[in-house]
Amino acid sequence: MGRWGVFLDRDGTVTEEVGYVNHPSRLNLLPGAAEGIAALNRAGVPVLLATNQAGVARGYFTEDLITVCLDRLRDLLAAEGAHLDAMYYCPHHPTAGEPPYRQACGCRKPKTGMLERGAAEFGLDLRRSYVVGDKISDVAFAHAAGCKGVMVLTGYGLGEMVYQRQDWTEEPDFIAEDLASAARWILEDAAKRGSEP
Repeated sequence: MGRWGVFLDRDGTVTEEVGYVNHPSRLNLLPGAAEGIAALNRAGVPVLLATNQAGVARGYFTEDLITVCLDRLRDLLAAEGAHLDAMYYCPHHPTAGEPPYRQACGCRKPKTGMLERGAAEFGLDLRRSYVVGDKISDVAFAHAAGCKGVMVLTGYGLGEMVYQRQDWTEEPDFIAEDLASAARWILEDAAKRGSEP
């Protein structure tokens, strides 16, 4: 039985949802995000980011800008005593842009490539792991790999729950106000299952 980890969506879950982040100054932490990540860090749980960044394929920005934004995210979290163990992103889109970014890849959510990569690099059992995101598609992404899916009501979450719930084809394992409350539930749920990180 492998260890477990937590995969986080970025925009709307860890950082403010502002559309395509085309400048690092537009990337800012959501309230509760650093608190939640720090709680997982203290418990020894690997915390990994998994984010679609199709703005590259669409020509809105380059991969270099993604790197700059992820560096800013690392610094913002560090200032709050938190860290991510890995950051994965998919720059592709199946129908937009030009090759090599225009492709039907295996890493674009809801395909599970980023989860599989994290599992391989950190020795994680995905069936014991969690995904946290602000869209029901993040829950589908989690369930496709056998993870539990937690939906936060930050970002698009509240609107999706209030106005689109009747159309959901997946049901979250837990709905949390924010990343801090998601982390508390995850740690409690893992403890009930007797799962040490």
